[in-house]
Amino acid sequence: MEKNPAVPREPGHEVGDAHGLLLAYLDYYRAVVLAKVDGLSEEELRTSRLPSGWAPLEMIWHLAHVERRWLRWGFLGEEVEEPWADWLHGPSGPERWAVPDGVSTAEVLETFHRYAADSRAITADVALEARAEGGGRFASAGEAPSLGWILFHLLQEYARHAGHLDVVRELADGTRGE
Repeated sequence: MEKNPAVPREPGHEVGDAHGLLLAYLDYYRAVVLAKVDGLSEEELRTSRLPSGWAPLEMIWHLAHVERRWLRWGFLGEEVEEPWADWLHGPSGPERWAVPDGVSTAEVLETFHRYAADSRAITADVALEARAEGGGRFASAGEAPSLGWILFHLLQEYARHAGHLDVVRELADGTRGE
């Protein structure tokens, strides 16, 4: 089994403020999840190796929508079309992540990059203490978390899913993560 040399390095020790550290680690994990799927064939990107049924490309699609749900719909309070567009719905509700039929790998990756860029623009100059707007994901300002809470939530989601992709990649072709 090989170790994947393409996985990026963590942010440098010189990043000291919490806001800068959160944003740097989010960018790091965005790069990590993309590195973990880089080099997989189209078939491997779209094939599940797990009982839950999700495929690596579906994970990337999910993470793109997580960005949009938490920052555009959540933090900014904007209305977004189909905020749960990453979920396959069964008779009893959301079942698992899914890329809609007809959406290419290039479109998934472009959407991921676009939503991550939107997130960077939304969070660049906003204090961690700033509260999300009511009216989008949150019915009222009283329910809305701070930007700091949202960024920590996104960071843990990325870290957890990077680990999931480590396992899937090793099952797919023997490439090992950290």
